[in-house]
Amino acid sequence: MQWRLLRWGVKGAKQARFYGMLSIVKHPSAELLIGRAATFRSHRYSNRVGLKQPCMLSVFAGAQLQIGEHCGFSGTVISCHQHIRLGDRVLCGANVTICDSDHHPVDAMKRANGEKGLSRPVTIGNDVWLGMNVVVLKGVTIGDNAVIAANSVVTRDIPPNVVAGGCPAIVLTESKPMVQIDDIAR
Repeated sequence: MQWRLLRWGVKGAKQARFYGMLSIVKHPSAELLIGRAATFRSHRYSNRVGLKQPCMLSVFAGAQLQIGEHCGFSGTVISCHQHIRLGDRVLCGANVTICDSDHHPVDAMKRANGEKGLSRPVTIGNDVWLGMNVVVLKGVTIGDNAVIAANSVVTRDIPPNVVAGGCPAIVLTESKPMVQIDDIAR
């Protein structure tokens, strides 16, 4: 798989693990950075919850997709038209979709004329867990240590250290921030 990543101009991906075939579509002017020790589960038996598709990364002309270290993906689809940044240790449950664009305009005449939809950057902090079938839409920031409940649709910013869920996702409860080993040593 590493040679395919090189062929696509992917940067990083050291110690990455692949279960099944990762699908990548990347424009030559786009940038795709994958942090160390990322795991991509694309084979239908690699996640017992059941995957509807392999992991797919699509990075369009001039766009930048940044994936942090030690992230995990199971049948995850990421479609990047402008800029998507995932922090370290982001976990995506089965069949998560992250997209920074509408792909097509809402206005029917604009669609008929072939115009593009709106795009706005997506930022997902460190230690975020996106539950099964979560959809993250354009312009969203999800704070560090947030948990997004299964089957939620994230349409607006989610603060750090909360559990959010629903359609659209709202804050359900606060969660305790992760204790860092450095904090214990002090």
